[in-house]
Amino acid sequence: MKKSFIITLLFFITVSIVVSCEKNDVRMREPQVASLLVPANFPIPVFDTGNPLTKEGIELGRRLFYDKRLSGNNQLSCGSCHKQELAFSDGVALNNIGASGNLLHRSAPTLINLAWANNGLFWDGGSTNLESQAFGPLTSEDEMHQNLFQLNDELMAVPDYVSRFNFIFKDGISSANIVKALAQFQRTLISANSRYDKYIRHETGGTLSASELNGLQLVRQKCQSCHQGDLFTDNDFHNNGIDDDFSNTAFDGIFLGRARVTFNNADLGKFKTPTLRNILLTSPYMHDGRFSTISQVLDHYSDGIKVSATTDPLVKQNPGGLPGISLTPQQKADITAFLHALTDSTFINDTQLAGP
Repeated sequence: MKKSFIITLLFFITVSIVVSCEKNDVRMREPQVASLLVPANFPIPVFDTGNPLTKEGIELGRRLFYDKRLSGNNQLSCGSCHKQELAFSDGVALNNIGASGNLLHRSAPTLINLAWANNGLFWDGGSTNLESQAFGPLTSEDEMHQNLFQLNDELMAVPDYVSRFNFIFKDGISSANIVKALAQFQRTLISANSRYDKYIRHETGGTLSASELNGLQLVRQKCQSCHQGDLFTDNDFHNNGIDDDFSNTAFDGIFLGRARVTFNNADLGKFKTPTLRNILLTSPYMHDGRFSTISQVLDHYSDGIKVSATTDPLVKQNPGGLPGISLTPQQKADITAFLHALTDSTFINDTQLAGP
């Protein structure tokens, strides 16, 4: 009896251990939930796209971001036009490395702190979120020119991709899941470790010179109506007076600005406010890259505003509401000095954001 009891007891213990191990193994085989590391001086991001972050999804997105299979001719990746060393911009005014070889009509925007970009993407806000945005460059004839069905087939021919997609998404490889993975990775492109950030957070290395401190105060006084808070953008759309004629409706009305999307004439010439973070790495400037230097940008705001019916009152700061933002040569030099303090060397050298 004792021997039989002991055998029976050992059997149940063994079964319990096996079942427990299987349950733990199941948990280990589930994607690990990931959360964004929100900098202390940043607001909490608000986005709800039905695309929760996972450690594995972010890694898959990183691999896809740098994979040239995503272009129709297998010559371009997202990283071809969004280079980490340039804060994920491309360093040219208008690119022509796309599939058609045609010159694009807008400059490639920098990819920084996109988890907070909840008011439309592209220069005119034509896309509502990162997931839908990705379809634009993927399918554009002048950019990656990829057939999405062919892309699915190409990725299905790679066992590693098949394994990763099946693990992360219930329905495996699909166009929707490709852009979801890309979006997960792009939401981790958080830049918040510049000297300015260390100064604000009272961290080691957060020292600003007298000129930089003067520049910070000038930015707060004269620029932060649009370049707001520690994100240095309001993620909104403004006509900043670089044009006064919007009659050109060629190329799907791309010169109309926000009005191309809203069909509202009050939005003519309005473009999305870019962040000032890493600004000295992301030249040339404006939606069409027309200004090569920060000096030209500051000269525009002080002396080059063109007035139209939709020119933003925020760029009419001179006495009597006249156009322009008064800046002396010394003030321009101080603002430029401060902008240097917004360069985040950690961000552009972070190996977790680099290609695999």
